Amino acid sequence: MSSPSPAPARMDLDGNPVAPLTICMIGAGGFIGSHLCEKLMAETAHVVLAVDVYCDKIRHLVDPAPPHLAGRISFHRLNIKNDSRLEGLIKMADLTINLAAICTPADYNTRPLDTIYSNFIDALPVVKYCSENNKRLIHFSTCEVYGKTVGSFLPKDHPLRKEPEFYVLKEDESPCIFGPIVKQRWSYACAKQLIERLIFAEGAENGLEFTIVRPFNWIGPRMDFIPGVDGPSEGVPRVLACFSNNLLRGEPLKLVDGGQSQRTFVYIKDAIEAVVLMIENPGRANGHIFNVGNPNNEVTVRELAQMMTEVYANLSGEAPLDEPMIDVSSSQFYGEGYDDSDKRIPDMTIINKQLGWNPKTPLKDLLETTLTYQHKTYKEAVKRQMSQASASS
Repeated sequence: MSSPSPAPARMDLDGNPVAPLTICMIGAGGFIGSHLCEKLMAETAHVVLAVDVYCDKIRHLVDPAPPHLAGRISFHRLNIKNDSRLEGLIKMADLTINLAAICTPADYNTRPLDTIYSNFIDALPVVKYCSENNKRLIHFSTCEVYGKTVGSFLPKDHPLRKEPEFYVLKEDESPCIFGPIVKQRWSYACAKQLIERLIFAEGAENGLEFTIVRPFNWIGPRMDFIPGVDGPSEGVPRVLACFSNNLLRGEPLKLVDGGQSQRTFVYIKDAIEAVVLMIENPGRANGHIFNVGNPNNEVTVRELAQMMTEVYANLSGEAPLDEPMIDVSSSQFYGEGYDDSDKRIPDMTIINKQLGWNPKTPLKDLLETTLTYQHKTYKEAVKRQMSQASASS
């Protein structure tokens, strides 16, 4: 019996073969990291040094690694804050991808110090080791570095608010506008912007090869957590996981300040395609900041809640509540000191020009995929958790 023929060599966008890389992936056990690990293991010959404190979301890849992945992926349990092994792992790799962050809005307000340390101070050694050892870095930032749009400072009925130049966010042109210092919510965005500036400066002064990624609401299976099931009971995950939690529990969806903020959402598998293009096309990606989002999937948070309620009712067979949504103030939901941006709509010119990437998945399709996963994975666990809570009360 003849052995299977080897997979064809991967080619970059310029028609050159892609040599297998060793990638140090910090934060590999999280939502984005788990999907990126799966993609790299399934479709490339790259080797991954998976660095994280937890490996639950990649356990199927590393504990133990399946025979066909032997030597391809290894898990390194360490906290980048204080572990001397970090530099050694970066030295072993051709490329470091830093996904590690505190990135939950409720934490920005209630744990601003941890947020700043996690997103700036803890990232400093990663940048330093990459620069000193001439290693390429792909650093994950956030769309929140843009802060508020220019248009948000105009009167609500001003016609210029509808002009794209007043709200569409461009990597190399849009200003980063944050709220006052007393609004702790901006602790995250400020920390992320400062580490971006440091990385950019390392590139300019010391020749660091870098790419910065600004995700715009990446959505899909395994994102965030369900409070009391696979996360803290008092935790407040991001909007889609918050709404999923409400739907699983048969509770009204809570709309902060009426749910008038506008957001875009992109499917995780589409976004991961963009990251692989960055990995395998350094000549096109180095020195660039990339928005990665889907401007076609723009909705208000209220519209998102309505869509999720309809999709969940169809897939679960459970009728929606008579009052499926309730309004709450931001101070009630997040605490005092919360602030927000009105719109986050990415301009896609640079990533399309450099990498030829465009998102594919419509919002309804990605909601159906994500909510189907949430229902299958969590519904019974949520029922048990609610029963236990009711019995003990």
